[in-house]
Amino acid sequence: MRIDLSGRTALVTGSTAGIGRAIADGLAAAGASVIVNGRDPARVAAVAAELGAEGIAADVSTAEGANEIFDHVPFVDILVNNTGTFTAQPVFEIDDDGWRRMLEVNVISGVRLTRHYAPLMAERGHGRVLFIASEAGVQPPTNMVHYGVSKTAQSAAARGFAQALAGTGVTVNSVLAGPTMSDGVLAMWDDLYPGLTREDQEARFIAEGRAAGSLLGRVIRPHEIANLVTYLASDYSSATTGRAVGVDGGLIPTVFP
Repeated sequence: MRIDLSGRTALVTGSTAGIGRAIADGLAAAGASVIVNGRDPARVAAVAAELGAEGIAADVSTAEGANEIFDHVPFVDILVNNTGTFTAQPVFEIDDDGWRRMLEVNVISGVRLTRHYAPLMAERGHGRVLFIASEAGVQPPTNMVHYGVSKTAQSAAARGFAQALAGTGVTVNSVLAGPTMSDGVLAMWDDLYPGLTREDQEARFIAEGRAAGSLLGRVIRPHEIANLVTYLASDYSSATTGRAVGVDGGLIPTVFP
């Protein structure tokens, strides 16, 4: 199986680092014309130059930022709603603004972009929309309940859009990513396990952290998330839609998520 995305245009939000950057790399390697997105113009320009891609600096968690994208990118074949945020906080200490921010970044940004681009895909009879969700949407972390709720909502939104686009040739899925060695996780490790090497930090996290139930016995690497996304963005995934597809290292302890 050789995935060829030549002639396809892909927008990956939040793609200047971590999982988003790996997804942009993977899609570009498969031949897609990738549009890199992030809030920092310098980082967007640097990553776009490295990939030979187009870059647009815009905050897609706002209507204004999304409109900037729409003005510059009239159509995409592949939309990857990857922009996201997370923070550990006791649930009774999360105020309205904390809940609102989590939902605006993780959920509404992708809903807004999908609402715009998916009907255009349907007119052409082909398209792929992906929400980068998380196993936390199935088993919400006690110290990040608002994050877990946002990830559940992403998968529900993906299913709803897939139903609305039935028979159009456009598929919509969510990806349940497990604990991944992203920049955000590395920063968290530095707070939790200062002074340890990356290898020792990972071992501690596997032994006592969120990934303790992983069947891999290690943290997922960003390119492993990107591999699944690249497949779901391809024609090989034409019969997969409305699904929450796991790449969680077996962390969800069920047969059916």
